[in-house]
Amino acid sequence: MDRDWMQQRLEAFADLITEYWRVRQVNGDTSGTKNRMYEAEPTVVKILRSIDPRIPDSGVLGETEWGGLAISETEVRRGLGILADMDEWKTRLAPDAPSLPADGFHPWVWDAAHTFWESDHYRAAVHAAATSINAHLQNKLGRRDLSDAKLVQEALSDKAPEPGKPRLRIPGDPKDPGVQTRQRGALQLGQGAYFALRNPAAHETGDLPEQEALEQLATFSTVARLIDQCQVVT
Repeated sequence: MDRDWMQQRLEAFADLITEYWRVRQVNGDTSGTKNRMYEAEPTVVKILRSIDPRIPDSGVLGETEWGGLAISETEVRRGLGILADMDEWKTRLAPDAPSLPADGFHPWVWDAAHTFWESDHYRAAVHAAATSINAHLQNKLGRRDLSDAKLVQEALSDKAPEPGKPRLRIPGDPKDPGVQTRQRGALQLGQGAYFALRNPAAHETGDLPEQEALEQLATFSTVARLIDQCQVVT
């Protein structure tokens, strides 16, 4: 809805009402004002009905028992009040929702991303977080020959370690089905984050919306915590 236009039309109609009563009070000719009011009324009624469907669609102008003009100014004023406060209702009356403080993300993520975030470079913040995790994972495994999704695949593979290829293992009994499920999930989540989030952040142009970028940082924070918790097996 074009709220500015709606408000302007209602305010113009309210001014006509004021003009009508002023002219009538001094026994002047109100015919010109009434004509402009009748011309504006259909749009005013459409606006009021779009704001509040409970408002009658019979119009805001009518006739009194003795043939005078009856004006439902209350509905116009109510419509102006609704338009003025709509945005505040959305903010003030919205249900409480959990917040996600970015400085609570895993340090590998937020320490790398926050400088870009504070300057509103959201795609760069996501890319920096992914690069930071990759660097920490390389350090943890002592490997420099692989990076990003391929490194995650090798690190979290359920294959046994090989010379020069240490693995990461989720804490717990490796025979436990729950631990095995988490191991597979960590692998898939890590690879998915790099394929679906890091690669676009590195190669696509244009910035990300703030909310979308925050969600992506949260995903990488989860990946970082899983990697940080894992044990290195050689």
